[in-house]
Amino acid sequence: MEPRPKKLLDQMRDTIRLKHYAYRTEETYVQWARRYILFHDKRHPNEMGRVEIEAFLTHLAVQEQVAASTQNQALNAILFLYREVLKLEVTEVNAIRAKRTQYLPTVLTKAEAREVIQNICGVQQLVVKLLYGGGLRLCEGLRLRVKDVDFAQHQIVVRDGKGSKSRVTMLPARVTAELHDHLVNVKRQHQQDLGRGFGAVSLPYALDRKYPNANRDWVWQFVFPSSQIAKDPRGDRMCRHHLHESGVQKAVKQAVRSTKIAKRVGCHTFRHSFATHLLESGYDIRTIQELLGHKDVKTTMIYTHVLNRGGRGVCSPLDV
Repeated sequence: MEPRPKKLLDQMRDTIRLKHYAYRTEETYVQWARRYILFHDKRHPNEMGRVEIEAFLTHLAVQEQVAASTQNQALNAILFLYREVLKLEVTEVNAIRAKRTQYLPTVLTKAEAREVIQNICGVQQLVVKLLYGGGLRLCEGLRLRVKDVDFAQHQIVVRDGKGSKSRVTMLPARVTAELHDHLVNVKRQHQQDLGRGFGAVSLPYALDRKYPNANRDWVWQFVFPSSQIAKDPRGDRMCRHHLHESGVQKAVKQAVRSTKIAKRVGCHTFRHSFATHLLESGYDIRTIQELLGHKDVKTTMIYTHVLNRGGRGVCSPLDV
């Protein structure tokens, strides 16, 4: 008796994992594929094509009024489904597109950044210090492993960042001692896990098979481990994952509310502030580009908007 073929979304998950996409990308793409199928009354994508894709994208822009980036994300997920899973080519998708706006990032002053950080407690404060002090994205900070922190050279190695690129950024001297003490406690917890028969952590790519015992090594442990041991979302092993993003996000939100700063502040605001404050201090734009891991310097140039000179040395006539 032949085995029953996998469901379409399970096939999509397998294809995404084959290409080593991030777990968040997997969840996002599968979600958009499901919404696309449900929008057309659960018709199989094999029975649909360009017209149905355009109808769905137009619905997102007109009825749902999503941002341009959200609509593009949905389009990329659907095209991945057709091209990589179903092996069907879809061309000339002409739908009503959401209008792309020029986004200007919110930036905190140095005093505001310090005030918000001081109102965060526990390990979440240490995470935010690294976001601001090293220009890390939240997911990059939470995915740091012990081997990625170099105390001797005062640097942090960001592995598989956005676009699967790695880079090196600074380890702030002010957090060195605090981070070292934190890792002492993490190592003690890891040793306790090993004593209980746990202590494993998820490894990237095929390292689990290549080095069967590496998942219990100290160097591969997360710098900011979760408080609980849980099942690996991509396997059956019980392991200790890193902290969930929502915990840090809630801590930042509460701190901003306490300081009564009238700005829309999130975890990514500290990365924007990092770049802006370096620019204000006179550092070269190319250096900042490398620290942030931007592919194009035009992306980094957006931070010049917060300077009083506007990047052009213009002074307001009212100030004169």
